[in-house]
Amino acid sequence: MRTIDIHIAPSGESRVETKGFSGNECRDASRFLESALGKTTSESLTAEFHEAQLQQQNHLEREE
Repeated sequence: MRTIDIHIAPSGESRVETKGFSGNECRDASRFLESALGKTTSESLTAEFHEAQLQQQNHLEREE
């Protein structure tokens, strides 16, 4: 199941967390929220993101 969680601290700082997406799908899905919330100060990529990138790279290598 794909979800996007938005955490807002009492200080006003916000964090967008995606779950169930692979690779760049997470960035595409959360882009509108990040834009609406303001400037991005940091980004942490999950294991799901990196796993999809490795799968894509392996697939491309097999085609060559």
